[in-house]
Amino acid sequence: MSGTKALPNYVYLPPAAAQYYADVTRKGGYGLLPFELEWRDRQKQLIERGYLLRPRYSKDWKPSWIGTNIHPRSCEDSIILLNYHVIDATRNSDGMRVAIKIVVRESEELHIAEYLASVRGEEHHCVTALDVLPDPINARHSLLVMPYLRPFNNPEFQLVGDVVDFVGQMLDGLAFLHKHRIAHRDIAAANVMMDATPIYPDGYHPVRLHRAPDAIHDANPLSRMDHPVKYFYVDYGLSVRFQEGAVPLVRGKVGRDTDIPEMSSEEPYDAFKADIYALGNLFDKEIAQHFDNVKFLLPLIELIKQHDPDLRPPPDELVKMFKQMRALLQESDLRRRLVPTSEPAYERLFNDTVAVAREGFNNLRRMVGQS
Repeated sequence: MSGTKALPNYVYLPPAAAQYYADVTRKGGYGLLPFELEWRDRQKQLIERGYLLRPRYSKDWKPSWIGTNIHPRSCEDSIILLNYHVIDATRNSDGMRVAIKIVVRESEELHIAEYLASVRGEEHHCVTALDVLPDPINARHSLLVMPYLRPFNNPEFQLVGDVVDFVGQMLDGLAFLHKHRIAHRDIAAANVMMDATPIYPDGYHPVRLHRAPDAIHDANPLSRMDHPVKYFYVDYGLSVRFQEGAVPLVRGKVGRDTDIPEMSSEEPYDAFKADIYALGNLFDKEIAQHFDNVKFLLPLIELIKQHDPDLRPPPDELVKMFKQMRALLQESDLRRRLVPTSEPAYERLFNDTVAVAREGFNNLRRMVGQS
């Protein structure tokens, strides 16, 4: 079940408990939910197109814990989906993990994802379509295949350099979107993700993110500073691509960020300027309000979050400003641990001491590795 690793003792049940869970299972306690049944029914067509779902969604699936004394929660195939319209899968040609999302056929979301996939020769931070499949369940839908990503803040940022890299990539990504006349219109923490492969080289479970692929052992991340990740904007469900020369005006109080001052259902507003504010708000809420030692970002955030949309610089200018700011930071600045705003002084002293010792050890490892 877990490769070469021995199973920990806590996965095993005493006989009476094993019988109890066997009875619960036979009564349907771990059965597929209605939306999971639909994914199971898509499995045949997905296999024909080169994608394999987890064993739980096989047509002939039988719970792997039946006949054993292993707790169901320690079995990978007991884990249900958290999001009914997105599922993880494996691309058979190369073993790549992908996400498959149900989208409306011929929707703007689908067109934008396909358009971004067609852009060649430009580095960007926007998730794109790897494949588009017909939905065998509903002819009004398509199945959008994308790289499988992880929430950008799971695990949490640890070092100042983690935050600096994140801010730079998000600014680059927004500049790219706007250059291609795309307004995201829903920039928020839930719609920013990362390819965490560099910090989880052995993988992790797609639902239980803190676990290894076997869903039993812990998945322990490496340092982002030493193993840089790539961040992506996701979810173009509210996005708009404007024709060249068209005025980017929209209406509607849409998206997760309700703080954008000009957003209105009656009066038109600039979708690009709203994106800029939303990104500044993301930096403010997810970084500036959480950590004490990122005050160097405050002038940038205040500039981005100006109440008057016309005073917010366009993303390409913000990229240049940020690069100038980044150039003033030393390597030692980037390797300082992030200090939570809620951390008491006595904890801060202890944690700073531990962080200095850990960084010294990591420096030694890097030097040994380079010799």
